[in-house]
Amino acid sequence: MNAANRLGLTGPALTLQLRQLEEECGAQLFERATDGMRPTDAGIAVVEAALAIEERLRLLREEIDAIKGLRRGRLVVGAVSTAKYFAPQIIAGFKKLHPDIDIKLIVGNREQTIAKLKNHGLDVALMGRPPPDIQVDGRVFGDHPLLIVAAPDHPLARQRDITKARIAQEHFIVREPGSGTRVSFEHFMRDIPGRLDDPGTEMDSNETIKQAVMAGLGVAFISAHTVAYEVASDRLAALDVIGLPIRRQWFSVVRQDRAPTPALEAFRDFLTKKGPTFLPVLSRLYAAG
Repeated sequence: MNAANRLGLTGPALTLQLRQLEEECGAQLFERATDGMRPTDAGIAVVEAALAIEERLRLLREEIDAIKGLRRGRLVVGAVSTAKYFAPQIIAGFKKLHPDIDIKLIVGNREQTIAKLKNHGLDVALMGRPPPDIQVDGRVFGDHPLLIVAAPDHPLARQRDITKARIAQEHFIVREPGSGTRVSFEHFMRDIPGRLDDPGTEMDSNETIKQAVMAGLGVAFISAHTVAYEVASDRLAALDVIGLPIRRQWFSVVRQDRAPTPALEAFRDFLTKKGPTFLPVLSRLYAAG
């Protein structure tokens, strides 16, 4: 009934339209369940095709606008949770140059962001490590360093050249499995026997992790961009661990089957040229820590 209300139809009218669609497709698209209607495999395929058509029509409107010489456009930008610390500044900088382009920012974890890319819910995503299971075009726009932080009064806060074996003895506050930061942490610690059998206390928010570290509950392997303010204000200390920081990269990621628009190309070009200026300078973090 909610779907019927959204479409301005009665329940019977919507049911009739679904039956007509099934007749045209020659397959059952939905099946009744105790919790409502659920799409069959054929139904999912139809929904995905409808989303792709809707996306193509939107692109057509933007292409026509570009041909007519109009500057306006619309972008849906996705950002993994770690990128939320600089994505708004990037968008603000871009809007100063292109005030007539409407931008919507959607922040989610890596899994959510990739899902939206798959479903044509994003024009471009800001993330590390482009997804391997989608054909995408990934362009680097800046370095993404990862380091270990502790509370300022932690015994290791003023030490230099801390070995991996020594830091591995600490209790870690870690992101959830599958997150980009967690994958990098596991890669860093994989040569320490038994270290990953009990990675540490899991938390699904960088903000919660920072609060836990400041409270002295452990140390954290985390993106430098998420802790820039806390390190600069002496609320956290960047530990001088041998082999760190790990330098990853930030990418702007677009599906290969997505037709480029003037707005999208302008945004990606802006990221390539100006993106690094919106990222914290790593040397300042260690100087502060």
